[in-house]
Amino acid sequence: MPRSLAEYQRKRDFSKTPEPKGSPEPQGQNRFVVQKHWATRLHYDFRLEMDGVLVSWAIPKGPTLNPAEKRLAAHVEDHPVSYYDFEGTIPKGEYGGGTVMIWDWGTFELEESTPAESRRRGEVKFRLKGVRLCGRYAVVRTRSEKDWLLIKKKDECADPNFNIETFTTSVSGKRPDAEDPRADEGAAGRGPIR
Repeated sequence: MPRSLAEYQRKRDFSKTPEPKGSPEPQGQNRFVVQKHWATRLHYDFRLEMDGVLVSWAIPKGPTLNPAEKRLAAHVEDHPVSYYDFEGTIPKGEYGGGTVMIWDWGTFELEESTPAESRRRGEVKFRLKGVRLCGRYAVVRTRSEKDWLLIKKKDECADPNFNIETFTTSVSGKRPDAEDPRADEGAAGRGPIR
């Protein structure tokens, strides 16, 4: 059953933001996307297409291929599947105001269980097949519904020398280099990272 997008829609004024309003979609394609987001603070939004929505986590330091580095991942509101290929600038003063760039995308396979069961249990294990990220990962709940960790597993894709800062372009081919677009109109933003 598709999950609700009520929280996502409540936080946005769609007459002002270019973000898609969207609606839950019944059939998923097991896609993932990582969006680099220059909002109040630079962070990376990691999204897995599950149960008709993009289940989302904000990762301050971004994902990694280094198994020695666990990443904090704040669980945020589900996003519509139509957000998968969103790039652009959310206007200043709007929730999440700032520039969004597609840092990586691709598909994933759950390693066990169903999406709903994995989330209920607080551990989602999967294998990514992206442009930049690949191999086995898990997102694991720690203390509360919002506190999770993104963990890279040791496998053929592991890279102890991985440096996220070496990747400055969008994988979509739609945007040029996006070093730091804080000069863009929406970069100030307000509120928590999303």
